[in-house]
Amino acid sequence: MLLARLTRDADLVQALEALAAQDSDIAREFARIGAPALRQWPPGFETLLDVILGQQLSVTVARAIRDRMKALVGDVTPRSILAASEEGLRGCGFSGAKIRYARALADAIESGSVRLEDLGTLPDEEAIAHLVAVKGIGAWTAEVYLLFAQGRPDLWPADDIAVMEALRHLRGWEERPTGKARRLGGEPFAPYRGAAAHFLWHLYRHRTDRDAVVIEG
Repeated sequence: MLLARLTRDADLVQALEALAAQDSDIAREFARIGAPALRQWPPGFETLLDVILGQQLSVTVARAIRDRMKALVGDVTPRSILAASEEGLRGCGFSGAKIRYARALADAIESGSVRLEDLGTLPDEEAIAHLVAVKGIGAWTAEVYLLFAQGRPDLWPADDIAVMEALRHLRGWEERPTGKARRLGGEPFAPYRGAAAHFLWHLYRHRTDRDAVVIEG
């Protein structure tokens, strides 16, 4: 029986065992390093904003910006972000683009054009499309949010550098996949591409001793 969501550590283990049964590379590394704990983030505006803030930044820098933002606005809500001054947000470490993106998301939620609470009723591609309609949210941001905040088991974050680097190691390739090969690289892991991504982040952490995940759940 296919898992509709990854909600417990046992779900992730079940998905990885299924992958190991069909993929010798996964089987080898799974036997060596085991399964990671399932990373779960609370769904909602604050988590999605955290993912936006983490775009193209190191984990350490993203966490520092998040902590300063919380100190500035208190509860992180659409209204508190819209009420914050540009000067204040820049002082937290926001770039001009990140300020525009944060306000665009806050505006979309306040206006009702984006309803995060309804995403769970949508299939993967429709949920992604709903999110990327907001300025500043691309496929990577939408996929990471849906993976960790909703436990979707088959989303593949093809634009994630750490996932692609771990995939390169897993397959023994000389170069990291680029272009269409990034998306194609996940196809052998269906219907558990999301579980494979969890494992590849885990593998990346083991190889580099660096956490590639944007925020902690």
